Amino acid sequence: MKSDLTPEQYEAFRRLDTCTVSNAIETFEVRLRNEGFTDATVRCMFPRVASMVGNAVTAKIRCSGPPVEGHAYLERTDWWNLILSVPPPRVVVIEDIDKIPGRGALLGEVHANILSALDCVGAVTNGAVRDLPAVESTGFYFFARNAVVSHSYVHIVSIGGPVEIGGLKVKTGDLLQGDCHGVLSIPRELAAEIPAAVERIRDKERKLIGLCRAPDFSLAKLRNIVRQKP
Repeated sequence: MKSDLTPEQYEAFRRLDTCTVSNAIETFEVRLRNEGFTDATVRCMFPRVASMVGNAVTAKIRCSGPPVEGHAYLERTDWWNLILSVPPPRVVVIEDIDKIPGRGALLGEVHANILSALDCVGAVTNGAVRDLPAVESTGFYFFARNAVVSHSYVHIVSIGGPVEIGGLKVKTGDLLQGDCHGVLSIPRELAAEIPAAVERIRDKERKLIGLCRAPDFSLAKLRNIVRQKP
């Protein structure tokens, strides 16, 4: 798999917030407006000014029960090869498929450092994470349902297949953006056009906000700006 975005394009998206990018995607009418983003069950654990942007690598885990033999599951390392097959920057997306997700955490200080070494910039899960102060200091992004103290009996069940995190369906290779508002899927076919669409939207917003703060504000002028297409 080869990247279809330049390093400059990834950096441009890091400077944008998810709300503005979502607005820009809506102008192309390629999907329903209630699709393509996580719901309130997934939250940003470390809000930062810059957005997380990267290509998804998926996996599914369970945490709830011990293995048939032994006291703990063996570390599964074959997913590291899958991670390296996706162009950087990478975002690991992990679905906890337990009936009640978030009882144990795969993602903590150790895995954050392993994933950083594999050119991952963050991780998204409907389950739990831990070691928050240590991970935050590395600059790695966590988006999760909750924090938890233990990894419990966490183990990887499958890698590379489609997952669903907080209502967002993700496939390996999808382009994702995340910030304090949540995680957004960016249609690759629109990626090159979105920055220009963002600027058109911002221009209209600047005019609207400027009018609202102006001494000659009027409803007629406000309606005129609102009617204008970005």
